[in-house]
Amino acid sequence: PGKKVLIVYAHQEPKSFNGSLLKIAVEELTKQGCSVTVSDLYAMQFEPRATRNDIVGHLHNSEAFNYGVETWEAYKRGGLSKDLVEEQKKVQEADLLIFQFPLFWFNMPAILKGWMDRVLVQGFAYDLSKVYDGGLLQDKLSLFSFTMGGSKEKYAIRGDIRYLLWPMQHGIMHFCGVKVLEPHICYTPENVSEEKRKEMLAAWSQRLKTLWKEEPIDCSPEWYFK
Repeated sequence: PGKKVLIVYAHQEPKSFNGSLLKIAVEELTKQGCSVTVSDLYAMQFEPRATRNDIVGHLHNSEAFNYGVETWEAYKRGGLSKDLVEEQKKVQEADLLIFQFPLFWFNMPAILKGWMDRVLVQGFAYDLSKVYDGGLLQDKLSLFSFTMGGSKEKYAIRGDIRYLLWPMQHGIMHFCGVKVLEPHICYTPENVSEEKRKEMLAAWSQRLKTLWKEEPIDCSPEWYFK
């Protein structure tokens, strides 16, 4: 109760299964007394490309453009573009970050990866000596909720699903000091019966009811590769 949640949502169609998962999360968490904010990336026409436009005013080095250095310097002087400042404010205020998306090519969609690239800049999310458990976004939780085109059995043949989560959960969230809850995975929603889809939605709703009691995963290589 009273917690703040940011849902970063990456799907083009509100009537999609991802759209239903988003709707359930907003309704259930709001019902619990949480304050829920949604960044609907496609609806916002969020710019995924990391470019010179992300820096307002002068460049630190106008001879050779280095995005990492320039955004770090811009962050320190309050010179990042308005869209980044707005997203960073949402992240800063949130107790929990939920990422809702369909898995594309063993990864998050480009628009969501662009959000990670542009929003989580040095100085804001991490610093050279402040990473992992010392990252700048400590005391926050994150949860990756996504749909997959293949069945659980098919993915088992290709290797554990946790391998795919290493770059997202460990390389981004844990790197920035954010604790990670168990992912929520819905396998092949478009190829199952309506009844099964309803079960999947009910399971998500049920999980959200006790989400704040969950313990984060052990953010170690063993969780992913044991």
